[in-house]
Amino acid sequence: MTQISILGCGWLGLPLAKALLKDGFSVKGSTTSVEKLTNLESIGIQSFVLDLETNAAPDAMSDFLDGSQTLIIAIPPKLRGKNKDYSDAANNSFVKKIENILPFIQKSTVENVLFISSTAVYGEANTVVDEKTIAVPVTESGKQLLEIENLLLANTDFKTTILRFGGLIGEDRNPARFLAGKENVPNPEAPINLIHLEDCIGVIQKIIATNCWDTTLNAVTPFHPNRKEYYTQKTIAENLVPPTFNHEILSIGKTISSDYLIQKLNYTFTKTDL
Repeated sequence: MTQISILGCGWLGLPLAKALLKDGFSVKGSTTSVEKLTNLESIGIQSFVLDLETNAAPDAMSDFLDGSQTLIIAIPPKLRGKNKDYSDAANNSFVKKIENILPFIQKSTVENVLFISSTAVYGEANTVVDEKTIAVPVTESGKQLLEIENLLLANTDFKTTILRFGGLIGEDRNPARFLAGKENVPNPEAPINLIHLEDCIGVIQKIIATNCWDTTLNAVTPFHPNRKEYYTQKTIAENLVPPTFNHEILSIGKTISSDYLIQKLNYTFTKTDL
């Protein structure tokens, strides 16, 4: 039975772990909360409390990785803001946290690493963006995600695939509530770039099943109505107050292409009407 370690059994990692267990994999999973251990263990996940720090790796990291062929890093950077100086985020450096665990990965049985990144690495543009587009992030999280991507891809001790998700939605992340009641919302003509949790999991399953390593993939549902059209429709459908938009400033917004992923994985998105 092939074993997979999932660093971060949260919004994405937990349902992913359940899906991989159904696929016949043995799963090790991490959480930052002792209270969540019982729930993870009851599902069949061999669980570890791992809270990444900037000064050192968690003591249990070696045991968490031991025996696993694949490591999935599914933890958010938890950084916000544009054009922030790196020193402002020094105490919460996502890059440093990943750097700390690299030696453990290198010494472990892990052959493949899947890093969950974000299309935030592309920054702001008014064009169609694909994996060949040069990433120019403007947010602190985008900058650190890109740095980690490059750090992992440069390591020859394991193979890395970078998976850049668009905006994440699901049953508990209803897009109708994102902008409901808000006023003077910018970029009304900008396209949406979203992906449903079911497709997030489906794409990851396909990467593992096809051994698709040493690459970078955009994962965004090929459905791109503009923000005004989309969020107005969603809020009305949920009997919520529609947002109002600012049309005085020119809309800025990129369209993220998933064509390469669709072709590379022979993947069909299941949640196309978001």
